[in-house]
Amino acid sequence: MSRVLIIHTGGTIGMTRTERGYEPDGEYFRSAMFHMDSLKAPDIPQWDLTETEPLLDSSRMTVKEWNKIGRQIADNYDDYDGFVVLHGTDTMAYTASAMSFMFKGLNKPVILTGSQIPLCETRSDGRDNLITSLVIAGSGNVHEVCVYFGGLLLRGNRTTKYSADGMQAFVSPNYPVLATAGIEIQYNDAALAGETAEQFSFTPLDEVAIGVLKVFPGINFSLFRPMLSGVLRGVVLETFGSGNTPDDSGTLEAMAEEGRETVLVVCSQCTQGTVNMSAYEAGGALRRIGAVSGKDMTTEAAVAKLYYLFSVCRETEKIKEQIERSLAGELTE
Repeated sequence: MSRVLIIHTGGTIGMTRTERGYEPDGEYFRSAMFHMDSLKAPDIPQWDLTETEPLLDSSRMTVKEWNKIGRQIADNYDDYDGFVVLHGTDTMAYTASAMSFMFKGLNKPVILTGSQIPLCETRSDGRDNLITSLVIAGSGNVHEVCVYFGGLLLRGNRTTKYSADGMQAFVSPNYPVLATAGIEIQYNDAALAGETAEQFSFTPLDEVAIGVLKVFPGINFSLFRPMLSGVLRGVVLETFGSGNTPDDSGTLEAMAEEGRETVLVVCSQCTQGTVNMSAYEAGGALRRIGAVSGKDMTTEAAVAKLYYLFSVCRETEKIKEQIERSLAGELTE
């Protein structure tokens, strides 16, 4: 029988009501897990439970916590057939994206899941998310970092949070669903990552200065000059459509000259589609100042990829080159 390690990091699934609102409660969650009859069924993999310290609402997750989760998986990689990471929904897509870059040679499933309603509540969606994630993690069909939520298995670095209160909280706008859980779990074999001959390794991420700026009508880029002219090492710029910005090319060019070591990654505010800065004149200014295309990456994947690239490389031009290449299935080349 396969063995799965469950890593509880916090999030709604393990919270209970307090006077201040929902908060993580490790003692309650451990008790609930060990008293859940469904987790003792014969078709459930053998599982162990561990917790990160402290348990966090995922809005408080940082690079430090990403590294902590990644290290736990790496340290236990040889002892388990799969891993389930229980995580809050707010930043689940960021963590999943980060881990997709942190692990090389991954031949086992790492499934992130959680819930919109805590396990302590009667209508919690956490039970199905947890049970199905365990089944997938023990199945041997998956060899990548994924998010499972609301009946859908999604590639981790293609995932974005779609709904704050819906049971299907996540979507994968630019990549097919990896599996659908109905009466049976139907895997999309053509979309799943295959096994790799590369040796497994784990790369922790450096806490470098990275920012995200969303373009809006009437934006005055000069107000953001400190951010875009060298203070930050990487900036994800969420533009209109396929990579268009308001006509402020003079300011952009001046900032680019000051911040030549800053990597500017252009993503789209549109949920679905890709960046093409050559399609319109309005997008040409970004290409002229040395910005690189995030193509069809999510903002979450672009941020995580910048953290990873700055952790393994010091050459700005090399980083720009790698941004536009698929390193872990995060974009379509």
